[in-house]
Amino acid sequence: MSEFLMKPKIDFAFKEIMMNEQARIGFLSAILKLDPTDIKTTELLNTNLRKLHEDEKQGILDVRILLNNATEIDIEIQLSMLNVWADRALFYLAKMYTEQIRPGQNYSVFKKCVSISILDFILFQEDTEFYSCFHIREDNRHTLYTDKMEFHILELPKLPDELKEDSGDILLWAKFINAERKEEFDMLAEKNVYIESAYEQLQVISQDRQKRLEYEAREKAILDYNQGMFEAEQRGMQRGKQEGIQQGRQEGIYAIISGGLEDGLSEERILSRLQQYFSLTKEQAMQYYHQFTKK
Repeated sequence: MSEFLMKPKIDFAFKEIMMNEQARIGFLSAILKLDPTDIKTTELLNTNLRKLHEDEKQGILDVRILLNNATEIDIEIQLSMLNVWADRALFYLAKMYTEQIRPGQNYSVFKKCVSISILDFILFQEDTEFYSCFHIREDNRHTLYTDKMEFHILELPKLPDELKEDSGDILLWAKFINAERKEEFDMLAEKNVYIESAYEQLQVISQDRQKRLEYEAREKAILDYNQGMFEAEQRGMQRGKQEGIQQGRQEGIYAIISGGLEDGLSEERILSRLQQYFSLTKEQAMQYYHQFTKK
């Protein structure tokens, strides 16, 4: 047990780390580029988004925080490839935004809503930067339309191998979330006092037997899901390969028939070639021949 450390990018572990107020302050100040002293309160909120209708899609967030009573933040970790991630993040943020208002209230009640996505896959193939931030702006003048919605994306596979002397806090936190070895955690904790608090929390939860069981169950569920997706992809590729082979075989058969007819060969000669080149029975060869000649 003493050597075991949870991986922070497993959502169960990350949620437990965010239970530590100093870790929350440090992480949010880094991502939102705030002075940590400007963060007065970080209240953990219910992660279940409100449903107005029975058939409405339920939204369940990973970590939901109210910052300084003025900004609501949704932090999501996604380890499996999900090409529609942008749509999912927008759905969560829009739900979080609209559920702030009640009948009879005016639009002044809306708080700023921020989405922070930590992804263990590459979302933007054309970009090399691991960190992206999006706002709603005018296309040509880049005038900010509203600051009430903001999206931050961390793509862990794009992290650089080495840290530099001037590596910023966002990179340090991304490295911490992606770390797996004690040496990595120790090094990062020395560079940032808030990461040190997160590391201390990680050590505490890693030694809790009940939490370790929950963590391992969650990790197994993720591995099983990824394996299932991989096997489904392999089956799909195999079916596609077989279909391609069959299509190529059929095109070859029709080419023999077409060429034979153009050369004035008799039906018997064409059938003989089909049987010879494609190992067909006479009945199979005749079936292909009649299908082609009826076109």
